[in-house]
Amino acid sequence: MAQQVAYRAPSDFYAVEDLLTDVQRSARDTVRRFVDREVLPHIGRWWLEGHFPTELVPKLGELGVLGANLPEEYGCAGLDNIAYGLLMQELERGDSGIRSFASVQGALVMYPIYAYGSEDQRRHYLPKLARGELVGCFGLTEPTAGSDPAAMNTRARKTARGWVLSGTKMWITNGSIAHLAIVWARDEAGTVRGFIVPTDTPGFSAHDIHTKVSMRASVTSELVLDEVEIPDDLALPGAVGLGKALGCLTQARYGIAWGAVGAAVACFEEALSYARDRVAFGRPIAATQIVQERLVDMLTKITTSQLVAYRLGQLKDAGRMHYAQVSLAKRHNVRAALEVAREARQVLGAYGITTEYHAMRHAANLESVDTYEGTYDIHTLILGREITGHEAFGRA
Repeated sequence: MAQQVAYRAPSDFYAVEDLLTDVQRSARDTVRRFVDREVLPHIGRWWLEGHFPTELVPKLGELGVLGANLPEEYGCAGLDNIAYGLLMQELERGDSGIRSFASVQGALVMYPIYAYGSEDQRRHYLPKLARGELVGCFGLTEPTAGSDPAAMNTRARKTARGWVLSGTKMWITNGSIAHLAIVWARDEAGTVRGFIVPTDTPGFSAHDIHTKVSMRASVTSELVLDEVEIPDDLALPGAVGLGKALGCLTQARYGIAWGAVGAAVACFEEALSYARDRVAFGRPIAATQIVQERLVDMLTKITTSQLVAYRLGQLKDAGRMHYAQVSLAKRHNVRAALEVAREARQVLGAYGITTEYHAMRHAANLESVDTYEGTYDIHTLILGREITGHEAFGRA
């Protein structure tokens, strides 16, 4: 007699649900309900209008999403990394821009303050950032230094009163809505250092990029630092060396690997439902070989991505995660999600190009996610170096 199998979501083919703890499920389901209620009814319009819903920021704080895997003593949720990943998954099921806000706030602003800041900095900033009372951004990428952050031109000059920062940062999520920026700059000895820069400091300005056809429900800005003077106590004491900046990226890439699964699930489940209901030539298109092949390919990519993300979370919680493992997950899961979104758009036909459906919006967003936080090709080279021992990055 065949064994009875409990109901599971069509995208959970390997029953990953069974691996989750009650706390992990509860955290995920809370954010899932939030996305269903607060994001999905509006996201198509927000995306078309190029609008980031700042009214959601305090609500995300109330949910405990911001910096959710940081300690409770600093006002954070103190969740394990699998639960945190599931939160990112659900936010990106809504939209990559909403997840990007939370990723930047938690992994690129709160994490460096927690990991590299002084105790006074942690206690002053982290609770406010966790509640969404303060918004942060992360200034590493420059107009001519994206995949090659070692080529940064932003400079930090030591003075008797503190530091003076000058330079330009580009493609900065949350830039113009941020109250503070984590800025990376080279000191006069050439050492990269991290600083907390209040955005109301004289000489600091942020200019939004309005020509995007991707990540439209997200704020993306250029930051200009024109002789911005900050006191010594806003330097992050442990943020010395480019490796510390890259360590922040490892945290963010971890969340991205989970988030991409959410976008893929949204596209797949919508395409499956449509295929079952859409009748052409006298039968549902789900009964055709071509559509079934597309759905199976999509499900296979999602299942692989779920297992990669879950295992990576186990390694992170055990303190055994390596940055190259994160590169594999980010590289694979985002590209897989992009391919799923494209296939879903095909299944949806003409309806797939509208914002009443999710696939085209997710596909456009994922083009950016495939590029930022290390392009697909850069992660290929990181992994190539790891498995061969040979450096293939070019430098004159």
